[in-house]
Amino acid sequence: MDDGNSVTTKLLTLLNVSATRVGKKKDFEEFVPSKKKLNKRKSSITFAESVSVFEKENAGPTAISNEEKCSESTPVLDEEEKDDLDLGVEASGSNGYESQYGLKPKHLTEPLRSTVDAKLSKNYREKAGKLGPVLVSVPQNSEGSSSCSSQVDILDSLSKSFRERQSKPLKHHAELQNDLLSTLATRKDLYITSTPLATKIAMREAIALHALDHVTRKRRKILKNNERLAKVLKNNPDAPPPEDVQDQGFTRPAILVLLPFRSSAHNWFQAFTSHTPTPTFQIENQSRFLSEYALPEGVVDKLLEAEPGTYPPDHVDTFKGNLDDNFRVGVKLTKKTVKMFAEFYGCDIILASPLGLRRSIEKEKHADYLTSIEMLIVDQMDALTMQNWEHVKFVLSHLNKLPKESHDTDFSRIKPWFLDGHAHYLRQSILLSAYETPDTRSLFNSSLRNVAGKIRTEKRYKPIEVPAGIDQNFSHFDCTSPTDEPDKRFHHFTTQILPSVLKSAVQSTNTIIFVPSSYDFIRVHNHFRKQVGVTFSVLSEYSTNQEISRARQSFFKSTSSFLLISERFHFFRRYKIRGARNVIFYAPPDHSQFYSEYLSYPFLDDGVEGTDVTCRLLYSKYDKFSLERIVGSETVNGLLQG
Repeated sequence: MDDGNSVTTKLLTLLNVSATRVGKKKDFEEFVPSKKKLNKRKSSITFAESVSVFEKENAGPTAISNEEKCSESTPVLDEEEKDDLDLGVEASGSNGYESQYGLKPKHLTEPLRSTVDAKLSKNYREKAGKLGPVLVSVPQNSEGSSSCSSQVDILDSLSKSFRERQSKPLKHHAELQNDLLSTLATRKDLYITSTPLATKIAMREAIALHALDHVTRKRRKILKNNERLAKVLKNNPDAPPPEDVQDQGFTRPAILVLLPFRSSAHNWFQAFTSHTPTPTFQIENQSRFLSEYALPEGVVDKLLEAEPGTYPPDHVDTFKGNLDDNFRVGVKLTKKTVKMFAEFYGCDIILASPLGLRRSIEKEKHADYLTSIEMLIVDQMDALTMQNWEHVKFVLSHLNKLPKESHDTDFSRIKPWFLDGHAHYLRQSILLSAYETPDTRSLFNSSLRNVAGKIRTEKRYKPIEVPAGIDQNFSHFDCTSPTDEPDKRFHHFTTQILPSVLKSAVQSTNTIIFVPSSYDFIRVHNHFRKQVGVTFSVLSEYSTNQEISRARQSFFKSTSSFLLISERFHFFRRYKIRGARNVIFYAPPDHSQFYSEYLSYPFLDDGVEGTDVTCRLLYSKYDKFSLERIVGSETVNGLLQG
């Protein structure tokens, strides 16, 4: 984190730059971007001006600009927004939002910040209702609650339609949603390490409701302070403004949702709009969003059209719909409207892929629209690890930094902890994954600094089912450092596993070698290329359809004795491989179902018995997450000890 002097210097620079631009502001309408470029311009509207946009949308000619507020004019709210302010107790009273994101967050003390930076925590194991067992971590010496749950804290105006849907006889998972909302109400970071397919939609709806509640409370707070300032100016133009009106960040976006595919953004769009039903809410640019984020008209989704059982359910759920992984879209919320494709500096929620954001950041040379993110949601982390995890780390490294440009920000309205560079200590992060990997655990342990604490779900696994009679051999190799692990694994494979396989008349043919890591896959591939007299084929995520067909045919006809397969290939393609009799796992697959699938493929051929199939799996103590999902929680510790 930047030290205090650096923060002060950067803020003074921003203020000086902002001062040189006085009188050069433009009307909001001049900044509306084209449909092709969502984040084109270098300077944006102020957050205070964006609040004026709320007023302009509903108050018409009575709404005024930020410059006019500095004179003797007064902002006027229409009856709709005044009704919003009548719920001031909900918006700014004693609630979890105010205690975490108010002017003086109760947990944001220097000792707690130092404790969080030093990663000193107290851990408690609890049961979070339908979420199951969880590990709660709070900073040492924290006076905050160590509980994993609190009272559900959602505005009545938002929760009404949600409760009505929950009360329907056929509505499932209502209890799970309530337990999830009560856990999120603690404002602690939440990492859900296992998300079953059956609960994904219900969990998305609950998290979307929590995010909408956050945005609504923030908007109401700003509108309430606008009215207070207007009254002060009207009654006594020379009186100083109230000192407690700091209610904004450097820029407007408060929620960031990171997703792997456009189809995922479409799912979250449905989750958000399920809480903004028509005719109460209008959705602007909905048809454009559906045309760009759903499948094009007339295109048939082969996964959905295929007969049940053709593809595994998890594969269908992940890959149905639009699979483009380069996207970003802003969502703006008002009292009665959800606007898609809002300009980034004028939106409340950003739905984006890590790749889409990275390209935007590298093009703009900054990520100022991420400076004031108060809630981070990362969904389908398992799919993101199969894309490029470096993109995720790149985006997270740009969250809650001081902006490069002022963007006409009204610094008198910025919350003090934004100015102090402490926003990342208050940001709530919500991580969702179908399974846990070292990368996802590392992100949770190392990248999150929430002073309120963290919650991680824990799951006990049973051994995965495989066809009876298969000889499963688990080969352990010693390794004392994770940095040496790739070299140790390769050495053990090339000196112990592969030579014994090549000497065997049975195992030296019809053998699949499954390699999870892309780097390891390249290394093993290069090693096979150097082997004299060994025939092999390759299936990777970069293989063309023609190469895939040729490799599968060659292996099935035993023209190739070995078939090298990367886990990413199987993740994206999910082909069934015929002709296998022996399967070697260079490391345990992250997706445990892949293990059982490959051991079932030999039985696609007629006359194959379990005793005809062999399996070898190479592992070290650093494979605990993936190995546990295969052999079960009760067995894994014994295997890890060799």
